[in-house]
Amino acid sequence: MLSHAADDLRPRTPTQPELKAVLWDMDGTLVDTEPYWIAAEMELVAAHGGQWSEADAMSLVGNALDSTAAVLQNAGVQLEIREIIDHLSNSVIAGIRRQLPWRPGARELLQELHSRGVRCALVTMSERPMATEVVKALDGDYFEFLITGEEVENGKPHPEPYLKAVEQLRESDPTLTIAHCVAFEDSIPGVASAIASGVATIAIPHAVPLPEDPRRTTWETLTGKTFDDVRAVVLSRAVTAGAAL
Repeated sequence: MLSHAADDLRPRTPTQPELKAVLWDMDGTLVDTEPYWIAAEMELVAAHGGQWSEADAMSLVGNALDSTAAVLQNAGVQLEIREIIDHLSNSVIAGIRRQLPWRPGARELLQELHSRGVRCALVTMSERPMATEVVKALDGDYFEFLITGEEVENGKPHPEPYLKAVEQLRESDPTLTIAHCVAFEDSIPGVASAIASGVATIAIPHAVPLPEDPRRTTWETLTGKTFDDVRAVVLSRAVTAGAAL
C-alpha cells in the first residue's frame, strides 16, 4: 500500500522543474521480448488443446501477468495462475539468455541519462527474476532500483507501479515530485498507467499501435534521442501545466 496519494507527489506551485528521473518500462521499450512472450503463450495454449493467435497475444501486450494468465485459462490452459506465470516467465528467460534483443537507441540513451546524473528506475510487469536477467546484461549499474509485477497490488494500467517508483525516489530526495519525472512506455496499458500517475509520458510504439492521445509525447524511436530531448518534454509539460492554472 502506498503511503502517499498521487496529489502528495505533485509540486505545490508551478515551477520550471529539472529532469531528475526517468522511469523505464522493460518489455518492448528497453528490450524486444514480445516475440518470446508470444511464442510462450502459443506453445502453452496449444499444449492444452486450445487455439491462440498472434492477434490474441498482441491484445495482452503490456498487461499485468496475472491478468494474462487469467485470459490463458479462459483459452483452455488448465493450470493455476501462478503456474502459468512461472511457465511463461521461465520460457522468456530462456529466450533472453540465448539472445537479448535491445530496442534501438535504448541503451545509448540510458547511458547518457545516467552520465548526466538522471536517476533511472525500471518499472515492469515482468517479475524480478526476469528483470534481473535484463539488468545484469547491461554494462553498468544504470538502474537505481526495480519495480516489478509481483511487488504491486495493482499492475498496469493502474497507476500504482509508477506512483510507487516516484515514492521510492523521494525517499532519498524529498524535493522530487512527479513533475521531475518522465516515463518511457510502448504499450496501451503501460502508457495508461504512466499517464494516470501524472508522470510526463513518452510513448515509443512497438508491437501494438497506440491511439492518439494529447496527454503524451510520442517518439517513433529512441535512436538519436538525448538528455536534452527528454528534458524538453519535462519543460514543455511544466509550461502547459502553468498555462492551465
